[in-house]
Amino acid sequence: MKTVSDSRIWSRLQPVVTTALVLGLIGIPLWLVVVTAGKSQGEALDPDLSLPGHWQLFANLREVWVQGEVPAAFFGSLLIVVPTVAGVLVFGSMAAWVLARRTTRLNAALYALGISGIVLPPAVVTVVLLLRQLGLAGSAVGMIGVYMGIYLSTVIFFVTGFVRTIPASLEEAAQIDGAGPLTVFRRIVLPLLRPALATATILICLYVWNDVFYAFFVVGGRLDTLPLNLFRVASAGLYLNNWHLIFAYVVLMSLPLVVVLAVAQRKIIAGITSGAVK
Repeated sequence: MKTVSDSRIWSRLQPVVTTALVLGLIGIPLWLVVVTAGKSQGEALDPDLSLPGHWQLFANLREVWVQGEVPAAFFGSLLIVVPTVAGVLVFGSMAAWVLARRTTRLNAALYALGISGIVLPPAVVTVVLLLRQLGLAGSAVGMIGVYMGIYLSTVIFFVTGFVRTIPASLEEAAQIDGAGPLTVFRRIVLPLLRPALATATILICLYVWNDVFYAFFVVGGRLDTLPLNLFRVASAGLYLNNWHLIFAYVVLMSLPLVVVLAVAQRKIIAGITSGAVK
């Protein structure tokens, strides 16, 4: 039978165990990437957790930046990520506001249909064929449309739960003052959605920035993004067996997301707890 002392011991050990698991699952792979990116070619032939004999991380990053054509790929990633995130946030938040405020059977069915994209994988072959029929295959517009269709469900899921926590009296007061629906949404609802939108922004940025699967089938070979460029140069002779350059590319590609995550981590936690749990 479990005693009170056992419960106290477990309550004290639980943070330690959790921290150890997090360090093991996240810290060890991260350490492997960083130390390998800082090694020479000879030291990185067999990647391990040992420290490099001489750190040359910045030299490797500089070589990757120049020889790997990173600036063009970085611009291609921004060309895809920025419009995708903006479009998904705008349309997703507006749809979530309507679905949260108008509680009808039709809207309940539309909400279930809207968030079904979280668990139902898109048919890649059908998507590619449809884009070819529309003349959007291999274009940035087609890739943005695919990403918006995939990740719109994520925004609807987070924002709908968050909107339900906002008092409807705030919107009613604005409507009494003569504000229309768009004005109410833009001036009352949208500023209150910042935590949920921050959470959705980070998640979508992570998905789209690191995606290589859908980008390979939709725009592969016609528009370079960072993951596609890494796949191309890693398969070519330039990075063949040059693990120090491959891991340096991974570090370089991850830096923008690491900075964004470090800045927005508080809003991410607030958005998850308020939007998903409530």
